[in-house]
Order: sequence, then structure tokens, then C-alpha cells
Amino acid sequence: MSKQSKRREALLYHAKPRPGKVQVVPTKKYATQRDLALAYSPGVAEPCLEIEKDVNNVYKYTNKGNLVAVISNGTAVLGLGNIGPEASKPVMEGKGLLFKIFADIDVFDIEVNTEDIDSFVETVKNIAPTFGGINLEDIKAPEAFEIERRLKEELDIPVMHDDQHGTAIISAAALINALELAEKKIDQVKFVISGAGSAAISCVTLYIALGAKLENIYMFDSNGFLGADRDDLAAEQEMFKNKDLKSSLADAMKNADVFLGLSVGNIVSQEMVQSMAKDPIVFAMANPNPEIPYDLAISSREDIIMATGRSDHPNQVNNVLGFPFIFRGALDVRSTKINEPMKMAAVMALAELAKEPVPEQVNLAYGEVKLTFGRDYIIPKPFDPRLIATVPPAVAKAAMESGVALEPIANWEKYRDELNERMGSDNKIIRLLLNRAKLNPKRIVFAEADHLDVLKAAQIIHEEGIGIPVLLGRKEVIEELMEQIDFDADVEIIDPKSDEQSERLNEYALKHWENRKRRGETLYDAQKNMRLRNYFAAMMVNEGDADGMISGYSRSYPSVVRPVLETIGRFDGVSKVATTNMMLTKRGPLFISDTSINIDPTAKELAKIAQMTNYTMKMFGMDPVIAMISYANFGSSKDPHAVKVREAVQYLHRVSPDIVLDGEIQTDFALNSEMLKKNFPFSKLAGKKVNALIFPNLDSANSNYKLLKELNSVESVGPIMLGMRKPVHILQLGASVEEIVNMAAVAVVDAQQKEKREKERASKKKA
Repeated sequence: MSKQSKRREALLYHAKPRPGKVQVVPTKKYATQRDLALAYSPGVAEPCLEIEKDVNNVYKYTNKGNLVAVISNGTAVLGLGNIGPEASKPVMEGKGLLFKIFADIDVFDIEVNTEDIDSFVETVKNIAPTFGGINLEDIKAPEAFEIERRLKEELDIPVMHDDQHGTAIISAAALINALELAEKKIDQVKFVISGAGSAAISCVTLYIALGAKLENIYMFDSNGFLGADRDDLAAEQEMFKNKDLKSSLADAMKNADVFLGLSVGNIVSQEMVQSMAKDPIVFAMANPNPEIPYDLAISSREDIIMATGRSDHPNQVNNVLGFPFIFRGALDVRSTKINEPMKMAAVMALAELAKEPVPEQVNLAYGEVKLTFGRDYIIPKPFDPRLIATVPPAVAKAAMESGVALEPIANWEKYRDELNERMGSDNKIIRLLLNRAKLNPKRIVFAEADHLDVLKAAQIIHEEGIGIPVLLGRKEVIEELMEQIDFDADVEIIDPKSDEQSERLNEYALKHWENRKRRGETLYDAQKNMRLRNYFAAMMVNEGDADGMISGYSRSYPSVVRPVLETIGRFDGVSKVATTNMMLTKRGPLFISDTSINIDPTAKELAKIAQMTNYTMKMFGMDPVIAMISYANFGSSKDPHAVKVREAVQYLHRVSPDIVLDGEIQTDFALNSEMLKKNFPFSKLAGKKVNALIFPNLDSANSNYKLLKELNSVESVGPIMLGMRKPVHILQLGASVEEIVNMAAVAVVDAQQKEKREKERASKKKA
């Protein structure tokens, strides 16, 4: 994509369908006059009076306890510098988005039009009653130090300047583990720091709190070494003056144990890394380009332990591992501060988490057989679902122990359960899916590429590295549309009806006829069918000329299913294919089956659908908990429709006892764990969170998933084909660009999984 096209895409993302990235959503009912009378006048007077009696009641009756202000004056925005408060607003909204999706914290972003310290502090103090916490952001040094210091002293709510402390906390956790692997003690190692801004100073201050010696720290800024002769330093930098004379960064790095870079890219050479001590620790965190490129550093010596700020390399030092969870813990105990013990608790929690067994969901997302503590894994991954239940409790406990918590937590198990529940609304599984696809992109045929939305999706798939698109359709139409959207990549375009494809078409037709000739199909029929895109695309996948296929945007579902079933067919042992839709609900991903194919499956077929759904969910790294849905609960009806579901459950309990599944059960009982446990404590689902529903027929499954999608604006990924021999996935008619992208990513991951399974089967045969 050209620079101009990327610029346009970024602007459209922020402008459409409504400007900005966050909104205010009501949390109470407002449908009736009674609701409105309670929400505002006269009912609102009652909580007002209660708060007047005791100001602490503001946490009981308002959103203050879950509301953080992200505040900036726009003086040090990302790599853009002093661009002003209005221009900083998109970044502050983005920070609010991260707070919400990682820790379920609500945010108002506040942009303050002043560079005067007194004025800024006074403004924040005046609006502080609204908020439960203050996150200072993108304020230039040295003013940022003074602003944070004063606000922490003068306010009774948590205040943190994330630019300073976020990087410090994450890098400190990484440092603890890196030193352990290098078998070095922090009080004995030599540090070289490139950068002397707020983040670098905060990092080194935290390292000293961990035991680093001030005399072992050699710090450089853009003007050189912070030596005894420097008289141009800010007060915060003065303490890091070192009496030794180090004329250059290269000289300082000789025999250094740790290099920390928070400066500019490409200032460290291989020779400089080679001059460091045994088992050197290199944290090159300049963005977007590290002080030394990762590959260059790794190739310089085998004993290096390397971290960067980038997501495309191991050991990413990413602030999102810290600030959402630190504020979550602080808010949940109504802490008056974010103090040093709380920050240190976050450090230790992150360091310890990296040593624990990694969930399969995370392994799958990062394409690892098994992530384990070591040189390439010294800090948790940002997508690790355990962060929400690990870091906040550690921070909350430290707040309690250090005497700044006004509402201590008594039941820690209940608190962790509540934290896990908070993350139900997150679309993390989509990020995991896309990330996993990018690790090993596959060739995906888009059978309707001469439709604009399909082509836009293919463009995203190509540019994001999710897959390798192959475009089927009228070549002149596709090229014209590509020009319109500035899709100038060198991708394969195929028109099955063109003369260029006649040889391949005849080859496909002959192979297809050989497979279908005893089922009433003539060679002429096969040749005619191969000129149709869905047959041609399916044969590409069947013959290994592509790894997966996406179709259905402009055709009815049955008209697309038929060609792929005739051409590719089912996986060995599968009697009937089915589909499932992954619904991204507020309570987390919920799979619904069968949404598109089997009209009235038998008990045995229902059981097979459940087995295939179970397998697919595991492919996504999830632990399936499956409810077999009926209008009746556990034998309360003798009607054949209920009996069918009951028999399916009995069959599965007998042949697949390892699957966590039960029924027949009504949908509300399946999804309400308290109701289920109270009324049916004997069920295998009791005490568990159901994340898959198998409906008894197509009517109920299809209607329910579409109802969820339209009434509750629940995002749907699917229908995902179950039981196919090759990765083929069929869209719903008129799918959105985002839905097509998600389904293409599913096709890539499906292809990865099927490739892995084939290799395992071949290996077993060989053995």
C-alpha cells in the first residue's frame, strides 16, 4: 500500500462510521418514564443527598470507581513531538481503548491547553473529583516529573505518568528474568543506558530499587556521557552523573552486562555488542527502529539475551502489560496512590508469570509448540489471558499492605473470578487468530474477487501478512477495482473462463469427472462446471494449487456448498459436514452450531456436530464447555425433539467422556451459571462457563446466531465449516469486509492445522 493510501486508511478508520474511537454507553435501563425519572429528576436527588452526607458514597452510586482520566497537553506525543492538545486527542482516545479492552476500565480523555506547570496541575486538581484515577500521558520532560510529583502529593486518587513508569515496570520484570538466566546479580552488573529522558530515568530508578548500584550505571543523552563535567542537566538527571570518563557509547559498552536503549535507532553496532561481557542483556527499545536491529544483535553472539519494543520479535517490552492492570488493581481497592510497593508488585507478578506454564491459546497465537521460560521468553506476551487475574491482585495486595487501600479485598478467589469475567467483552480471540495466521501465511483463493468488498478484504489480508490472496474473477474488473483502492501488489489474478486457463481448466475437469463419473456427471458437465468459479477454486484447493478458499459473498449458501462438497468432500470418518459461528459476546466467545447446513440432524448427527465443534474450538486454543440445547431440561419432556438431544448426550458421554458437555438444557440455564448450579448441581456443566451451544436443528441455530448479531450488535465469525477435507469456508451473503478478513484468517489457521495433522499422520505411517 502506498503512503498516501495508508494515510487515507488511517484517516477513514478514525472518521467512520462515527468520528473517534470511544463512546459513552448507558449502564442502566432507560426505556420507560419510570427509568428516566430514576436516572434524572426526581430520583437522582437521593444518591446526591447520600453523597453529600458521606463523600465516599460517590463510589457507591457513580462510575467514579472505574473511571480513569487520560490527560495530556500534547507536548510530547509519540514520535511527533509538541503538536498541541487537539492533535494529541486521537492518541489519548487510543489509550482509553487499551484501558477498556485489556482491563475493562472506562476512560475520559482530557486534553489541556497549557504548557504552564501550575496551570496544568490546577486544572487536573479541579476535575479530579470526577475520576478514580489519573493517567498522565505524552507530557514533555522535565515538566512531566514536576507535574506528576505535585499531583501525587496533592490528590487522594492514584496518579501515574505511564510514559515514565510503564516501560520501567515491564523492563524491570524482563531484567529480573534475564539476570536469572545469565546467572548474574543485579548489584554486580554494569549498566549502559542510551537515553536520559523520563522513561530512561524511571527505568534506572526502578533498577536501583531492585538493587542496582548507582556507580555501575553509565548514562548517555543526545549530548554524550552524563559525566561529572556536565553542567547542562535537569535536576532528575543530576544523580546519574558518573565520575568515570567515558568518551563514547562504544567505550562504555566494553565489558558491560546490560544495555538499555530508550533513544534512537541504529546507534549500536555488532562490534559494540561483541565487546560486552558474557551473556549480555540488550534491551534495545527505541521505536520503530531499535538501537540495534534484532537480527543483527542475535547474529553477533550466541549468548545474548535480547528484548525490543517490537511485536515481531521475542521479548517485547510493551506498556500494555502494565498500565491497564496496575490501574485495575489500584481502583479495585480504592487506592489513594500508585506507590513504589505497588509498582514493584507489578514487576514481580510479571516476572513470575513468565516462568509458569503457558496456556495453549497463547502458544497457538504465537506459533509456538510450547513457550517456556528462557532467553526467547523472559516476559509474558501481551495476549496472555492470565494477565488480568495476575497483575491486579498483586497490585491490590501491595496497596493494602502499604496502607493506601481504602477498600481492602477479603475474598481473593472471588476477586480473581470477577477479573476474568471482566474480560468477556474483549475481542482478544480475533487478535490471537490474526496473529497466529501471520506466523505462517497460506494461499487463499477469493472466488469473488471482482466484488469491491471482497477485494478490500484480500488487500488487508495481503498487506497485513495474514495470508497470500489469489484473486478469481474477471481480470479487467479486478484490475480496475484494484486501481480504485490503490491495491498495487503483485498478486495472482485468475479468470477461469479465459483462454490462459484452458489447459488448467481441462486438467481440473478431467480429474473432477474421474471422481464424479459414477455419480451421473459427464465430462461435458465437468468442463462446464470448471468454468464456474466455485468449482474452479475448490479444485485449486483440492489439487494443492492453493491452501484454502473463501466464497459466498454474492451467492446463496447452498449454491456454494454444493460445488465444494462435490469437489473436495469430507474428512475421513465424517458422515456429514456442519458449520459453527463464533459469536464475540460480552461474556466472551460463544460458539453456536450447526448454523447453516443440517436442517434436522439425528441424535447421532448432533453428537458428531458437537465433536467437530469441540475440535474446532481447540484449534482456536479454547477449552470447550458445551451445552446441548433443547426446550426441555434433563428429561423433563418425553417429546421426540427433546429425546433426540438426550440421546445425543448419552452417546457422547459414552464414546467421548473427555468432552465437557451436557444436556438437554434450556439456553438460559446453560448461560446462567448460578441458575444452572442451583437447579442442576449434578450436571457436568455446573460451576463452569459454557462457551458452546449445540442446537437441535437448523431453524433454532441459524435464528439464534442472527438474532444475537443484529439485536445485540454481536460480531460473528463464520459460518466456519466443520468436517471438510480441505480448508474451505463459505461467507454469509453480503458479508462485511471485516467478516471476510476474519474468515480468511480462519481459513489460514485451518490450513495450518490440517497441514500439521497431515505431517503427524505421515510420520506415524513412516514409524
